[in-house]
Amino acid sequence: MATKTFKHLKSRVVPIQVENIDTDQIIPARFLKATTREGFGDNLFRDWRYNDNNEPKSDFVLNDPTYSGRILVAGKNFGCGSSREHAAWAISDGGFDVVVSSFFADIFKGNALNNGLLPVQVSDEFLRSIFNEVSKDPAVELEVDLERQTIRIGSTGQEEVFEINPYKKACLINGYDDIDYILSQKEQIEAFEAR
Repeated sequence: MATKTFKHLKSRVVPIQVENIDTDQIIPARFLKATTREGFGDNLFRDWRYNDNNEPKSDFVLNDPTYSGRILVAGKNFGCGSSREHAAWAISDGGFDVVVSSFFADIFKGNALNNGLLPVQVSDEFLRSIFNEVSKDPAVELEVDLERQTIRIGSTGQEEVFEINPYKKACLINGYDDIDYILSQKEQIEAFEAR
């Protein structure tokens, strides 16, 4: 199996209530020199997270111990800007399995799904509800069920269905990359060839 499997996650969240977060803000271009996926999490939101002297900015959410979890919740239009697979790598390496927003840039969404990171697109209203609940209680949890394609706010029970490409859903549930998926269809392919 090429990537980790994903079926269900219940976790606290890290909220970044900012719209139009682009890939250069997620992982600045100067950190794209590595050829492997490891180590990018150290520079996730680098310029928002650290001062010029590499001291953590206390007012940035990733440096605030009040917030933790494996779900990143961001404002509308997340992952816009340049095509940068490293953005998905940095988020995953930073400890996140899910990103929630009310809109994702198409290229970011594809890169995330190809790298085992689940982008969950919700309505603007549902996103506001998440931010409201987290502002009331930073320990609030979200529950993401990929098989049912639902996301639920633990404190209110509010739930919404999200869309995902069926092929990418199968890949995430089984931990497949594209080649693993083709190999999983070997019997059907051989049966087709035999006809």
